[in-house]
Amino acid sequence: MPFREAIRLALQVIWNQKMKSGFSVIGVFIGVTFLIAVVSIVEGMNNYMTDRFAGAILGVNTFQLRRYPRLQIEDVSRETRRKWWRRPRISYEDARAVTAGITVPHRAAWESLTSEHVEYGGKVARDIEIVGTSEQYFAIKDWDIAEGRPFSQQEARTGQPVIVLGNELANRLFENADPLGRHVKIRKIPYRVVGVVESQGNIFGISLDKFAVAPALSPIKRIVAPPRVIDALVVQTNSVEDLQTAMTQTEAVMRSRRGLRPTEENNFSVETSEAILDFWGKINRILMLALPGLVSISLVVGGIVIMNIMLMAVAERTREIGIRKSLGARRRDIMRQFLVESATLAIVGAGIGIGTGLALAALVQATTFLPARVAPWSVAVGVLLGAGVGIAAGLYPASRAARLDPVEAIRHE
Repeated sequence: MPFREAIRLALQVIWNQKMKSGFSVIGVFIGVTFLIAVVSIVEGMNNYMTDRFAGAILGVNTFQLRRYPRLQIEDVSRETRRKWWRRPRISYEDARAVTAGITVPHRAAWESLTSEHVEYGGKVARDIEIVGTSEQYFAIKDWDIAEGRPFSQQEARTGQPVIVLGNELANRLFENADPLGRHVKIRKIPYRVVGVVESQGNIFGISLDKFAVAPALSPIKRIVAPPRVIDALVVQTNSVEDLQTAMTQTEAVMRSRRGLRPTEENNFSVETSEAILDFWGKINRILMLALPGLVSISLVVGGIVIMNIMLMAVAERTREIGIRKSLGARRRDIMRQFLVESATLAIVGAGIGIGTGLALAALVQATTFLPARVAPWSVAVGVLLGAGVGIAAGLYPASRAARLDPVEAIRHE
């Protein structure tokens, strides 16, 4: 029997026995759906964590010199926290010494953060992230300015009361009015708006546009940090190699300034996005290791169901098999027909599973903060798994059908 004819007969049987065929493909359908949906979400999260999350939180090729780590991914003991709190703060002098001690090309900016209310014309925006920083902060963050400009080096150096607003904050306070040149108040102190940052979107459903940035030496310094200290020095280099050099030089400068002996551990933190990506990498590996096992369970169940359905088909069509063999059909023709029918069942289930998995991934991306990115290899694996399960499940029923004696098969009622 030609291969195409075997496929046509298989599809005809599936169409004529819709309910039975539907039950037989459920296992394969569930397994492939789960495979496509989970892989799409994991792949999306990989890109999201690398390109979006780590970059938005710390920046590309960027590290922060801090009193203690800002991003605490794993559990930290109470004793360790107490030790961190006893560390000296990062002072203005520390920041200036480190900036002077880095020999590779770099940008550096001070950073101090707090949460405050911002007021304008009777409107109050609550719980806004207030940043006291220096002029290179905008380049490090890779922020584009939608209106106006960032504050200048001269304004940062002299501590002018100017401010740049996040997009959402500007829209909330000014709606359709032009914010440039107007004065917002933070703790009753007025700041002149000189710019608005383009919308940054959100991360995991958290807006990145609810912030206000002012020079670190402006009156904002009374709010964001104690006198003459900052939360962090943010340093960005042009390459990963320069980043490692800058971090080594920063550590050397700080250890010298703090008078630490070679055997003493650092009483400061040099933090990059690597900790976040390492943590996500562990989760990713666990998911990808668990995925084959979970998919295999569904596929084994699906294969058993398909095998039972095919054995029932052999029993129901014994007389038909006998007639075909008496008319000249060879054992391999009978075996091919049942194998193709079994494989077609599984591939149909895999195809429906692929479509459902893609739809689920799109639904998750549209309705939640979780990203999704379809991996082409997962679609190919879904089709191959379907065909493989179908062939494996159909081998025994096909072999049993092929071995039937034509005379006994024709007598079968």
